[in-house]
Amino acid sequence: MLDFAIFAVTFVVILVAAVLYLYPSSRRASGIPGLNPTEEKDGNLPDIVSRGSLHEFLVGLHDEFGEVASFWFGRRPVVSLGSVDQLRQHINPNRTTDSFETMLKSLLGYQSSSGTGAAETMMRKKVYEGAINATLESNFPLLLKLVDELVGKWESYPESQHMPLCAHLLGLSMKAVTQLAMGDRFRDDAEVIRFRKNHEAVTLPSVCLCKFFVYVNMHCMCEQIWSEIGKGYLDGSLDKRSNRKAHYENALAEMESTLKSVAKERRGRGPGQLTFLDSLQQANLTERQVMEDGMVFTLAGCIITANLCIWAVHFLSTTEEVQGKLYKELTEVLGEEPISLEKIPQLRYCQQVLQESVRTAKLTPIAARLQEVEGRVDQHVIPKETLVIYALGVVLQDEDTWTLPYRFDPDRFTDESVRKSFSLLGFSGNQACPELRFAYTVATVLLSSLVRKLKLHRVEGQIVEARYELVTTPKDDTWITVSRRS
Repeated sequence: MLDFAIFAVTFVVILVAAVLYLYPSSRRASGIPGLNPTEEKDGNLPDIVSRGSLHEFLVGLHDEFGEVASFWFGRRPVVSLGSVDQLRQHINPNRTTDSFETMLKSLLGYQSSSGTGAAETMMRKKVYEGAINATLESNFPLLLKLVDELVGKWESYPESQHMPLCAHLLGLSMKAVTQLAMGDRFRDDAEVIRFRKNHEAVTLPSVCLCKFFVYVNMHCMCEQIWSEIGKGYLDGSLDKRSNRKAHYENALAEMESTLKSVAKERRGRGPGQLTFLDSLQQANLTERQVMEDGMVFTLAGCIITANLCIWAVHFLSTTEEVQGKLYKELTEVLGEEPISLEKIPQLRYCQQVLQESVRTAKLTPIAARLQEVEGRVDQHVIPKETLVIYALGVVLQDEDTWTLPYRFDPDRFTDESVRKSFSLLGFSGNQACPELRFAYTVATVLLSSLVRKLKLHRVEGQIVEARYELVTTPKDDTWITVSRRS
């Protein structure tokens, strides 16, 4: 049971370890209420393990100690912020880097933007955002084709057929991300198969579900990287057991090698499909920078896109009223024509459905920033080099901010103050999180086709539970049925 509990703890806990390993010791955040260390060496790690995830631990922490609370990871203090007001105070003077990018690069051992000059940080950020925008513009017809293939498959099923959302929508996400990021090489199933590292896979439910798709191989490699980081830091075995460390390092090296190989093959290509890697190379980034940004996009883009689509379709299947409103908007704006990039901003209610899906599911329940200079939240002083956790999962269901927070209600986003609070947290699909903007675009294309052709129905008696990791996923696959619209 102990091994299982350790295995189940969110990868974001590992971020804490990764960041704390990378930066020198900080002073204690004195005066901030919170927990004393449970163990001298591990701090409050046993408490996090017993709660099942860092998010669930933070829910209890803020219930007990309030909106600003502290705990210990190892011998180092960590400060957690659990309300919109406290996050607003901290974000405004400290919005220098994207917290999701910082977390992911820390996990992968890459140099985060906080370790570079301000000018280079801004340049890299603009290049990354511009590459995603250019990729979507150049490859939008391909995205439509991938969505139509999936919707056509669902249309062909009998109405009693149970559809596994996680398996199908993860497959869509993998196809979209690999082909848009690296080009037509990944339209070849055999090439994707060769991409897989032939070693013992780490057992995770989400990996098992991937067998429905040829893109299982790349996903297994991604899961290998994430899970080995997780287990290695949590139980200390990544360095103690050379075979475990070798599995992780080999998996990471193979993905890096593939990204470098694809970038080299595409260098200097003539007119044609413009991929994410092409855009990075046109900006004259170094080979290492292209590989690192490609890795961040393929990992983060896939997992965020897949789970936004999963939760949005799941929540829609539970309410005919919301489906009806969305269908009405789609038919009024698009008619029978396929969606276009230019039409997406006109789909206001669709945007509200996706925003409410992100909020209700707590899609990314944790973010983190390193306190680069001494700061203050309310009366609390946060010392320089303290790791500050943004308890987004706590904030997204705070009753003081959201009316009936556990209810799926896209109409709440007609309120300007609600939209502002949501935008502050980086979830609105704008440039603050480029991977989430990509996910919003893919999800909008999916819903625009799916809802106009099919009605979505939940499976009676199904209980959907969430697993809170770096991105929130269903613990088990989520099933729906569909029926054709007359």
